[in-house]
Amino acid sequence: MPPIKLTRMLWYVLIFVIGFIGVSLWSTWLVTHPKTIESGLNPGHFKIPFEEVKLAAKDGISISGWFIKNESPKKPALVILHGYPAEKGDMMFIANDLRPDFNILLIDFRSFGKSGGSFTTLGNQERLDLKAALDFLEERGFKKAGVLGFSLGGAVAIITAVDDPRIAAVVSYASFADLTLLGQETYRNLFIFRYPLVELMKLWGGIFWDMDAKLSPQYAAERLKTPALIVHTKPDEQIPFRHAELLREALKKNPGAEFYFPEKGRHGELPSDFEERVKNFFLKHL
Repeated sequence: MPPIKLTRMLWYVLIFVIGFIGVSLWSTWLVTHPKTIESGLNPGHFKIPFEEVKLAAKDGISISGWFIKNESPKKPALVILHGYPAEKGDMMFIANDLRPDFNILLIDFRSFGKSGGSFTTLGNQERLDLKAALDFLEERGFKKAGVLGFSLGGAVAIITAVDDPRIAAVVSYASFADLTLLGQETYRNLFIFRYPLVELMKLWGGIFWDMDAKLSPQYAAERLKTPALIVHTKPDEQIPFRHAELLREALKKNPGAEFYFPEKGRHGELPSDFEERVKNFFLKHL
């Protein structure tokens, strides 16, 4: 090959590599800085008395929450966690159905809703947000609590429950099992290029935005002894059902694990008997 053509080809390769790195960095920024989907809902829309609370995560981030106190203080407590990229109001329909039987605390993860922080870590530092919620409940006299999480919230619930004995039961709805796998599925249209793209995104996320892709709910579930209910609709178009199957396999040694996989429903669509199943599960273990 003539030297001129070889030099030109090397320049093309270099430009492609630099561009690819730039795309991976920009993609990571977009993932960690999403625009929050605001529901506009709060307990007041359901005529529910509530207390607006401000919690402090151990790294100093301010976490916004709503505490819905049950008329009977002896009722068990729940923490309800929203998905990505939503906020606590998105979970109000579920909270409204469960409030007759529980004391309920809803929180905004960092960088979402009214909480502080400028970016999401997709589960890593969000564990501190959940622990702040458990600290609040403990101060109110609840030594144990259940945690209900949707999507990202479900992943955070599973990961945190492994090392926080205050979590007595977990309900995870439509959670991912492995962040690396989810990234590869999200960018599947890039074919073979999705693999280096996801690896670069993991690198930038760890360097700049406190992400830890090694924090896998699937790996955590293998060590989880806390009772857990995994709910996942089979047609879920955002978190493929494969993730639920991986969680089921990881929880096979957990005697308190239960599974509910409806045949219908997109991501976030609740089965008609969802609240009743969740209520019965928590009442059994709290």
